[in-house]
Amino acid sequence: MPITFKEIPRNRPHTPLLNQVDKPAQLRELSGDELLQLADELRAFMLFSVGVSGGHFGAGLGVVELTIALHRVFDTPYDRLVWDVGHQTYPHKILTGRRDRMQSMRHQDGLSGFPKRSESEYDTFGVGHSSTSISAALGMAMAASQLGEERKTVAVIGDGAMTAGMAFEAINHASHVDKNLLVVLNDNQMSISRNVGGLSTYFSKLWASKFYNQLRESGKKALSSMPQAANFVKQTEEYMKGMVSPATIFEELGFNYIGPIDGHDLPLLIQTLSSLKDINGPVLLHTITHKGKGFAPAENDPVGYHALTKIEPEPDPQIATESTAKRPNKPKYQQVFGDWLCDMAVKDPLLVGITPAMCEGSGMVEFAERFAERFEDVAIAEQHAVTLAAGMACEGLKPVVAIYSTFLQRGYDQLIHDVALQNLDVLFALDRAGLVGEDGATHAGAYDLSYLRCIPNMLIMTPSNENETRQLLYTGYSYHGPAAVRYPRGTGPGAVIAKAMTALPIGKGMVRRAGKQVAILNFGTLFESAIQVGEQLDATVADMRFVKPIDKDLIRQLAAKHQLLVTVEEGAVAGGAGSAVSEFLAEEAIVMPLLQLGLPDQFVNHGSHQQQLSSVGLDSEQILSRIKRRLDQI
Repeated sequence: MPITFKEIPRNRPHTPLLNQVDKPAQLRELSGDELLQLADELRAFMLFSVGVSGGHFGAGLGVVELTIALHRVFDTPYDRLVWDVGHQTYPHKILTGRRDRMQSMRHQDGLSGFPKRSESEYDTFGVGHSSTSISAALGMAMAASQLGEERKTVAVIGDGAMTAGMAFEAINHASHVDKNLLVVLNDNQMSISRNVGGLSTYFSKLWASKFYNQLRESGKKALSSMPQAANFVKQTEEYMKGMVSPATIFEELGFNYIGPIDGHDLPLLIQTLSSLKDINGPVLLHTITHKGKGFAPAENDPVGYHALTKIEPEPDPQIATESTAKRPNKPKYQQVFGDWLCDMAVKDPLLVGITPAMCEGSGMVEFAERFAERFEDVAIAEQHAVTLAAGMACEGLKPVVAIYSTFLQRGYDQLIHDVALQNLDVLFALDRAGLVGEDGATHAGAYDLSYLRCIPNMLIMTPSNENETRQLLYTGYSYHGPAAVRYPRGTGPGAVIAKAMTALPIGKGMVRRAGKQVAILNFGTLFESAIQVGEQLDATVADMRFVKPIDKDLIRQLAAKHQLLVTVEEGAVAGGAGSAVSEFLAEEAIVMPLLQLGLPDQFVNHGSHQQQLSSVGLDSEQILSRIKRRLDQI
């Protein structure tokens, strides 16, 4: 049994075997007992590393044995190993030459928190969004076949990721093309753990054995001339599998199903994978694992220990007390949304809250508890979430879809065709808008303004602080038609939040500071920096609030009184809010200098949020410098 840790190691643990493993090929030189010891060392080192760097670790702890077994049995990186989501890949990174860089995880210029092709040849596919592994692995298997390569291809996907339609689209296609593909279903929900036992394990070994599968193949050929007998054999096999495993759906989709087996039994995993390695056609191995395995707090609370912030050194008690006393208790934006959602639900019985597996992340826990009959978590199914909301809106309900900006990208066709085209009453609360720090490019909400602005009927709002977020959520909810409010990760400037909810005038911004020569048009979360720059330049600063419809009257007024207009947004410059201003100026034939400040045409790597802003010239110091340079050119 794996060693169970009760706390995060504060010092680097003793890992003599792990220290010798710089590449997976070395795993094949270790004995069975040494591999078991390696698993314990790997868990200890991973806990220590995440304690130093912060990051996701519950999923990784659950696949320690599976990771060792996969790299032991398959000839990676020649054999392709494709991971889903990426939260589970920390053990994979440690075993593939990145052990001594793990403490840089998610830090600027350090390791990515997800698989990244440019980081290692062992990272065969870059991920961050869920449910892509089977599609990518199938593409690799098909390419290998076309190129005449004998390499094996394996996709590792979690049970949560299997809720997405994309995974089943890939499974359906895999059975059609009949290429050699192994899908490992990492099931850590324990929903069918009763099947993990002697009988199930016995049959899993039998079905995975070379003898059985050779017999199976030869039997197919021999019975091809006797279809009734062949059908009887097939039905008998399915019946036996159905008694001890949830095999039917995968078998019907064309996969040879094996399992479920204990995903923490390392010898069994190695034996099973070795048997499955040479089976032709699509195969699905179902493993049962425990998220957070080997760390007692995470085993007991896998949701709460999904990720961990880095453990800071213990400060002097007196300094800590003084620091806490000075620090204001600012709510996170997700809490601002969650509080508004509950308040709005009290007022309107037609409100329904929808989220694609982001209840905790989006601040909906209290709503889910208080209004359970009006809360829908549709799992990792963004497309379904959007069209579900559309269907509800058709019948007079008022759906609020809480979704990360980066994940709404996955439901874009549904947003256009099912919601906007029909002008349905759906409010989208876009969390994690803008840059998101350590989660990096895969999770950044950089493109929402660009991809929303071109859609007819959309109302698009960019609050600059916590109170405006609350009021604009109410504004969007009160609006008849599709509306979106974007707000960032973490905390804001600490604005006083009014309990009363007031609908703000649609498409109207406000001048927050009057000045000369330069007018700064701020859209959203960089308002505090815009005000600082405005003070230093004696510039006018406008809080625009709305990207669509944009405040045309205010733009005309500002253009008439200033020599330079500057737009500021934490979103892509291409097609963003600044582009809306530029388009309006061109439409009105207003010729004047315009400086558009936002995210450049590049993916922004992980680091702290402030480091990310600095890297793209969006901290207050660089905003000031860039405006001065443009003034010098006028």
